This record gives sequence, C-alpha cells and structure tokens, in this order.
Amino acid sequence: MPDDITSRTSNEDLTQRLTHARYPRSNSYDVRWVIDNQMGPNALWLLEWLAPALGLDTLRPGARVLDLGCGRAMTSVFLAREYDVQVTAADLWVKPDDNARRIAEAGFADRVLPVHTEAHDLPFAEASFDAIVSIDAYQYFGTNDLYLPTLTRLLKPGGRIGIVVPAFREEPEGVELPEHIHAFGDPGFWAFHTADWWRRNWTRTGVVDVEEADWLSDGWRDWLLWSQVCAEESPEEFHRETSRRAIDMLRVDEGRHLGFVRVVGRRK
Repeated sequence: MPDDITSRTSNEDLTQRLTHARYPRSNSYDVRWVIDNQMGPNALWLLEWLAPALGLDTLRPGARVLDLGCGRAMTSVFLAREYDVQVTAADLWVKPDDNARRIAEAGFADRVLPVHTEAHDLPFAEASFDAIVSIDAYQYFGTNDLYLPTLTRLLKPGGRIGIVVPAFREEPEGVELPEHIHAFGDPGFWAFHTADWWRRNWTRTGVVDVEEADWLSDGWRDWLLWSQVCAEESPEEFHRETSRRAIDMLRVDEGRHLGFVRVVGRRK
C-alpha cells in the first residue's frame, strides 16, 4: 500500500484547486469521491460540457438514459442527481456489484441500474432509451463505420446520442502520428479524431442528424490539471502512473494536437 497517499492534501485545498467556473454542477461533488473513482480524464467535467448540447427536452425527469462505458458509474450518478433521469449504467470492466455499492452509497439505487455488457452485445430492446451518453469510452468501440446504426436502434425516434472523446485538433497526415505523441507508444491514439471526422462518420450513416460536433476550448488544460491532481492523490498506483504519463504528454503537446470533442446526434 502507498504511504497514506490520500492524506497528502486536505479536502478543502483539493476542492479549491479543482473548483472550475466552467463546471458549476461538478463543483458540488465530493472531491475525494471523484478522485477515488476516476479512470481517466475528469468524467464529470466532460459530461457537464456535453449535457447542454443534449438539451433538457432529452434529459427530462424520468427519461431513460443508457450510460455506455460508465466506468465506476460516476457519470450515471451525475445524470440521476442532476437531471432526475433513469440510468442504465453499462460497463465491461467494472463489476455491476461494485457499481451497485457505489450507486447505493450515493443514494440513487432506485434510479441507476448497473449492468455488465460489451458494447457490441447490448442486451436491450429496440427503442429502449430516450438518450445514450458515452464519456471517454466511445473511441474504444465506436470508430467502426457500422457501429452507430447498430447502437442507435436502441434509441427512440428523435432520441439523442451524445459522446465526449479524447481527440485531435487536426487529423494526422500520412501513416505516422506527430512525433512527440508517437513517442508514447500507444496505438490507441489512432482512435482519436477531429470534430469534423466525427461529424462526417456519423452523418454518412444516415441514421442521425448531427446537431453538434465541436472542440472543447482549452480542454487540454483541464486534462492536465486533473492529471496533476490524480498523479498525486489517486489511491491506485496504476492511475497515478497513467496520470504521470498524461502530464508528460500534455506538457509537450501544449494543446497543439490533443483535447476533447463532443458529438451529438438525433435519431431520424
């Protein structure tokens, strides 16, 4: 076990450090809870950026929402708490029993149902959901040209799908990544794309009208700040190490290439 890593900084100091004017809803969540349950960039910040683009007519009280690739269900709790929706929290890597415990502790066992499933084998009926959201996960399974039509069958006509993904500001040319990114040796970077790439990918399927596809201004700075905190405060060595690697990468890149894109489509 690390030497009392979670006691290095007071909760008050951490809260002050992570309070962000762009994310007022997220600011109200216990900072330790968010750090302890993170699995990458700050999922609450990214979801808070996405939600207005989905619209209150979609995230209305009682609406059924699929949170695809929910991780440790923080985003699912956020959706239930902030918008009073019914959430199916779907993930492959985190056990439903673990998420059920977190959800119950947060007080939302009646509104969030955790399930174990793979993104290509979703056990839901057609037109089951008013909305589908995916935060920092869709890039792992959704770049296939045939995936979106399969997924959107789960949406009611007029329902919306919204994602936020790590992204490139511009598509790399040729067959190599920018040198300073290639140096990190992760082939997963080839799943990063621009807002225009995602708009074209979704539009040509013919199953959605793309209502939003845009870049988060200075999103890399948010990513860097969050990574710095997690490198110091995460209770898990794996996440401290991945955060340190993200810090190195983001400092070298300085927003030239890396950031976040949100995409929202409305089922036809």
